[in-house]
Formats: sequence, structure tokens, C-alpha cells
Amino acid sequence: MFHFLFDYAALRLIWWVLLGVLLIGFAVTDGFDLGVGALLPFVARTDAERRVAINTIGPVWEGNQVWLILGGGAIFAAWPALYGLSFSGFYLAMFLVLFALILRPVGFKYRSKREGAAWRRNWDWALFVGGAVPSLIFGVAVGNALEGVPFHFTDDLRAVYEGSLIGLLNPVALFCGLVSLAMLMSHGAAWLIFKADGTVAERAARLGRITAIVTALLFALGGVLVWLGAFGGYQVTSPIVWDGPSNPLGKTVVTNAHAWLRNFGETPVLWLVPLLGVLAPLAAAWGFTAARPRSTLLASGLGIACIIATVGLAMFPIILPSSTNPGNSLTVFDASSSLVTLRNMLFATLIFLPLVLIYTAWVYRVLRGKIGEETIAKAGSTAY
Repeated sequence: MFHFLFDYAALRLIWWVLLGVLLIGFAVTDGFDLGVGALLPFVARTDAERRVAINTIGPVWEGNQVWLILGGGAIFAAWPALYGLSFSGFYLAMFLVLFALILRPVGFKYRSKREGAAWRRNWDWALFVGGAVPSLIFGVAVGNALEGVPFHFTDDLRAVYEGSLIGLLNPVALFCGLVSLAMLMSHGAAWLIFKADGTVAERAARLGRITAIVTALLFALGGVLVWLGAFGGYQVTSPIVWDGPSNPLGKTVVTNAHAWLRNFGETPVLWLVPLLGVLAPLAAAWGFTAARPRSTLLASGLGIACIIATVGLAMFPIILPSSTNPGNSLTVFDASSSLVTLRNMLFATLIFLPLVLIYTAWVYRVLRGKIGEETIAKAGSTAY
């Protein structure tokens, strides 16, 4: 029954899927935290309104960010070559994201320590930066992964990265960054109409409707650009040995302007995923108009999941292509950890991931209910 635990090829595929699940889990949960931060200056104008918006995410953002840690840990343990290249090659971009993410807990903890308007306003802008910058940079990273990253391996498998921060901020990557920013702002607005009450929720509904439509349009435009070859593409042309050693050298990868559409052409049912990536944000836009907070939040989360899944399905089996030496690109079948490592990690995941999900569901159930200005007034200094 559990023969897959001893099948190297199966374990590689399972961990590719799990990596996608963790990334989607982070984007869907911590995504609305980031989105609320990015929306803060636009949905809340008074201190009371800003406290309402902040307190919708204040009790849960730390737990949501665990998904980011889980994703980073999974990459480190299951795909060490990917971890080494992405965290060292994208070092400056990662540092920028880390700086922005550090602003969030500091902003949450310090903004209410003093009554001064200037003091609180400065921390509110810090929360905005902590939400908007990561939302943009995460999309930029995806854009660079689609376009190809300038790296290669030496004969002794030492990775050499040849890019720069300015090179990462190219037009294609920035376009993907805008998709990510609009997507998470829409998700943040969906959370606000689900959790907040009063004026904050009303403004969030108006802005959410716009950002949801922008998300759908940008994602659809991205599909057109992929079809036109603007995003490039990479295709493995040599025979694939799924249970072979983890060595990114020795295979043949060619650039192909339409390679990112190849998997969808070979398996047409996969087109349902990008189709939902367009339709779900439009459904969320309708939900904002129809005042359906629960349906809107679910549609927004579905859209995020399908947009991220579309990227993974388009690139498979490539994980990180090399623009300077395509043959050195990292793939599912040659960049993973050993069979024993993948198997032991899967055992741990099967035990602890359900516990994390159960605990998360319990926390959200305990913290259910709307938050309005009256709630904040009653809570007093105990609220953010």
C-alpha cells in the first residue's frame, strides 16, 4: 500500500506537489495579511478605522506566517539546490522582503504604545510597506523563474549566480509582481469584508472589486503574453530518468518560446486551472458587489491557488531554469534530496501537517466574529 515511500520517482513528484501546497497555503493565509497591510492607507482614514483593519489580522498573522517558514524549510530539505540558488542568488531581493516582513511585527507591537498621531501614522506606513513590498517581490521572483535565472554549475556542482537586483526587476518580472500585488490586495479586501464591520468593510468592498477585476485581466493578459512568447520557455529534450541521481548536469534543455504551454497542450484538462485563475477573481468581484463575504473570500482563495498552480503546471518538470546555461536548469528529477531524506520528511509531514491544519482551524473558530469600532473601544489598550 505504501510502496511509494520507497519509490524515488514517486517521492520526487509528491514533494513537488507538497511544495506547491505549502506555497499556496502561505499565499492564501498570509496573503490576506499582506493584502490588508497594502490596503491600509486606502480603507482606513481615522485612527479608529485603522485599528479595526489592523485587528482583523493582528491575532492571526503570526500563525499564518508559519506557512512561509514551512515552505522555506521544505525547499531547504527537499530541494537543496533550489534553496541554495534562490536564497543566495536572490539575496538582495530576499533581504528586501525580510526587511519589509520585520516591519510588520514591529508595527503591530509599537503603533499603540503611544497616543501621538504622527507616531501611529509612521507605524501605519510601516505596515503598508510590510504588506505591499513582499506582495510585489514574491511575484517578481515568480516572473524571474518563468523567464530564467542567470546561473550555472561548475564541474564540481558549485552554483555560480551571475545576476543582480536590477536584473531581477525586469519588465516581465515586474508584470508578474503587479499580478501578485493585485491578487493579494483583492484577497486582503475579501478578508476585510468578511471580518471587519462598518466603513472599513464598505471601502474594502469597493477597492476589492477593482483589484479582483485587475487580477483577472492581468492574469489573462499574462496568458496572452506567454502564447506570444514574451515569457520565454524551457523544455527538457533528453530522456528523463525519474529515479536517477540528483545531478543537474548531463541533460539537454532547449529554449522554446511556447514551452510553457506544452503541458496544457498534451493534457487539455489542465486548462481548467488557468481558466479558474481568471474566473475565480471575477467571481470574487461579483461577491464584493453582492455583499457575499464568505463566498468572496473562498473565490479569492481559489483564484490564488489556481494562479500559483498554473505556474507550477506550466514549468513542470522544470523548477528553476537557467537563462545562461539551460542544460543546468533545476528539475523535479535531478534537484531533490536523497530517497531516505524525502521519505523521512514525508513521514513527518503526514503526522504534523494535519495537526497544524486542525490547530489553525480551531484558532479561526475561536476568533470568529466581526470587528468594528465598538469592539475596539471595548477592548481598549488590549487591542492593537
